[in-house]
Amino acid sequence: MAQSKSPLSPAVLLQQSDLLNRSERFLKLRSDKLAGKLPMGQESPFGNFPDDFVRPHLKSKALSPRDAMQLVGSTVVATPRSARKDLSARGGVQTQPIKLSPRSPGEERTMDNTAADKLKKVMTTESEAQKRMRSLGVDSPRTARTFSPRKDEQPAPPVAGATRRRPITMSEFRRFYDRGDLPVNIMHGTKNSIQWKVDIEKLDFHHYLPIFFDGLREKEDPYRFLAVEGVYNMLESGGSKILPVVPQLIIPIKTALNTRDPEVLVVTMKILQQLVLSAELVGEALVPYYRQILPVFNIFKSHTPSMGDFMDYGQRKRHNIGELINETLELFEMHGGEDAFINIKYMIPTYESCMAT
Repeated sequence: MAQSKSPLSPAVLLQQSDLLNRSERFLKLRSDKLAGKLPMGQESPFGNFPDDFVRPHLKSKALSPRDAMQLVGSTVVATPRSARKDLSARGGVQTQPIKLSPRSPGEERTMDNTAADKLKKVMTTESEAQKRMRSLGVDSPRTARTFSPRKDEQPAPPVAGATRRRPITMSEFRRFYDRGDLPVNIMHGTKNSIQWKVDIEKLDFHHYLPIFFDGLREKEDPYRFLAVEGVYNMLESGGSKILPVVPQLIIPIKTALNTRDPEVLVVTMKILQQLVLSAELVGEALVPYYRQILPVFNIFKSHTPSMGDFMDYGQRKRHNIGELINETLELFEMHGGEDAFINIKYMIPTYESCMAT
């Protein structure tokens, strides 16, 4: 399985792909944060504000609805009705009755709630002609739109949501990096690189390698860049120090896979391939943990989009999740020893062996 060696590191390639659609990616990350799918960043470059500090978004309750929406950057304009309802709920202003056109000069009519309810009931009552049409099996447009469906009509089954994205929680890598406990810096230039404050061979792999693996589920820089670049550097220079740390890497890998985010899955698959090839016996050490790793593989194994006659740029960038899963499983089988295939087949029944029998 020949793979093209790029002169740029995988972390730099991720940054370049982000620059191609930076405006779309920025809006997507912002919407995911507001929806709770991504962790929120710090409130300032120096950390979060103190607890006794009154934040601007908490002052919006004392403002008018229009000013509050403009403060949070919303494009929705508050209507007078919604503003009056919001103020009445807080006890500020009492709602006024609905005014109708006057009968004669100098005379006004008001419609109370009882009259409004009667009018609404009359408008939604089914007429005799509509009842006759419905008994014959013919539904008028108004009947189909106003009334509930028939009892014999069954609703559609709910969606399982197996491939739905899960919320991504804050990683230990982000917490350690914000505190300044990681021996890494970013060297900015034509292509960014990572600068280690100490030699990689002198690092405690039992402590730092699981922390960097935990940062694989990050989708924002500098956390994602440092985590991906740091993992590749440690796997290339780790040698015999990697094998004893494999059991500590299972939980970070499982957490990253369980996010079921396409970007995180692609990064994690490539890291797993590099992990298997990094040292001897690492592939065999992963066999007892297939039950924690392979369930997500089974869900996304057939996740290969049908492009028709269009060009799939994900092949060159290796962003196709289905192909990456097949490549990873083949590496697991080739470097996992005699028991690798039977354990893969137990978790993924559709997998076929790549070894010559």
